[in-house]
Amino acid sequence: MSKKIIIATPNKRSDLVISHLSSRLGDYEIIRISSKQELNLDDLQMLKPEIIFFPHWSWIIPEEIHARFKCIIFHMTDLPYGRGGSPLQNLVVLGHKETMLSALLCVSELDAGPIYLKRRLSLQGTAEEILTRASDLMEEMIVEILQNKIEPIAQEGEPFIFKRRRPEDGNIVRLDRVDKIYDYIRMLDGVGYPPAFIETEHFRVEFNDAKLTNDAVFANVKIV
Repeated sequence: MSKKIIIATPNKRSDLVISHLSSRLGDYEIIRISSKQELNLDDLQMLKPEIIFFPHWSWIIPEEIHARFKCIIFHMTDLPYGRGGSPLQNLVVLGHKETMLSALLCVSELDAGPIYLKRRLSLQGTAEEILTRASDLMEEMIVEILQNKIEPIAQEGEPFIFKRRRPEDGNIVRLDRVDKIYDYIRMLDGVGYPPAFIETEHFRVEFNDAKLTNDAVFANVKIV
């Protein structure tokens, strides 16, 4: 009888990852959960998964679940630096060009669990491009954790906490450098993110697909 793992992710960018994992992990039955409604204790107790992985999962995992099942989450910072919300956007705003993707055990304290693996991740390109690269890394990390039976190690160092960014934080009206404008547009240019924008008296102007030259930013514009 094959062992079961669950991949909990609502995002279509994980479709290919799950397909690859099904081929690479022949000893495991892979079950997908796509919504927080599917992540419930009754169903999980019937399925009895060995591990639940959470790539690109944006909801809080209930304590009744992570207390009973091994839940491994992914966070786009070199923990304990950057615990908290909106890691991609906060990293770009702070000027980081690359980061570490951390795989960690879910515990009650946010992003504070012991670490299984860290892998280097470039922050170049749009949010969607960065998240696609992260998906590829998550696939490799899941395989490595399972095949090598990796045990997590407690985080060390002083935590630095990120504050979750709000949609209104994407307003570029106060930015005074073209490279900053470019960063704001690209870091919000991904599925599920509210775009960078400015507002006039009557309209909202939204931006995506930005290109940076020496002294200018070129981007697609939507006026609503």
